[in-house]
Amino acid sequence: MPSDSPPPDPKAPLPVSQEEWRRRLTAAEFHILRGKGTERAGTGRLEKHQGNGEYCCKGCGTPLYLADHKFQASCGWPAFDDEVKGAVQRHVDNSLGMRRVEITCARCDSHLGHVFEGEGMTSKNVRHCVNSASITFVGDDGTVIRG
Repeated sequence: MPSDSPPPDPKAPLPVSQEEWRRRLTAAEFHILRGKGTERAGTGRLEKHQGNGEYCCKGCGTPLYLADHKFQASCGWPAFDDEVKGAVQRHVDNSLGMRRVEITCARCDSHLGHVFEGEGMTSKNVRHCVNSASITFVGDDGTVIRG
């Protein structure tokens, strides 16, 4: 899919099979969104991106974060201190021998990253650490940037 293509329509039917997900996503996106992978720190297009608009799920187009939620955490991935109400689900992740909280899209269950609390980076004291490959930025001016 070209990097400037619009995100999927959030009202369109979701893929029901892994084969359909593979057709819709690049191999790297499939690994992250469907396989719970992680991109290398500092490699995503949206880590340092700034602009007015919203960040949508790469899998289904659902708005997940507003530009006002984004902050520079210098962690290597896009960071947000809030989410669109009801758009993100949390799940306990005990992989890698530690307890973390995974975040997924509430509509299509695509893996986004992890959420961390108590770091003191913002007044909300929350950091959603999101893979750029999991999201698409849709600017108020119509700009579309796939992470």
